[in-house]
Amino acid sequence: MEWRLFEGLSDAQRQSLAEATRRRTFARGEVLFHEGDAADSIHQIRSGAVAIRVTTQSGDLCMLDVLGPGETFGELGLLVTHRTRTATAMAVEPTETRALAYSSFDALRRADASVDRLMVRMLADHVDRLSHRLLEALYVSVERRVARRLLDLVEVYGDGTGAPVRIPLAQREIAELAGGSRPTVNEILGRLSHQGAVSLGRGQLEVLDRAVLERRAGR
Repeated sequence: MEWRLFEGLSDAQRQSLAEATRRRTFARGEVLFHEGDAADSIHQIRSGAVAIRVTTQSGDLCMLDVLGPGETFGELGLLVTHRTRTATAMAVEPTETRALAYSSFDALRRADASVDRLMVRMLADHVDRLSHRLLEALYVSVERRVARRLLDLVEVYGDGTGAPVRIPLAQREIAELAGGSRPTVNEILGRLSHQGAVSLGRGQLEVLDRAVLERRAGR
């Protein structure tokens, strides 16, 4: 599994960075790093899943996203001078990553100024993702957002066979991802359960019928 970060680099550059990565493993519930920690590496998920959380004004942690195999996180540390983590990353199941130290990436940047284009692309991708989420929050109903986040999670936890997909997240966490209140999202999930789209359990749910979710998501 090659890093998307390496796309556009020469074979020699990719090999140099690949050799600089190191394997990291995390148990379910283990924090990879905390918001405000010194940022010293980028991670790519090889297996498992990682939740990205930020602190609200009230001091609570809110889940913004769940990332799966092949996805990269921690790259914003490359783009800020103070290099501190802007969010908390936590393994939501046993997870393996490959970590690349910023010092290794910086060494390549100093040797080849064209590598800065990778940073611009990473920033553009991040802004694009945030812009889409902001538009959803402003103009898309909570019901549609819940369906979209469930479909996103199917991509993280599914095996591509179309079989039912178990998502090990509580309804509270689904509400955080969808940007809705817990009572409202619980009601929406209840309706989806009655329609046979999902099965609800303690601290988890199972997606049974993606076609229903796709209709509700407006896709």
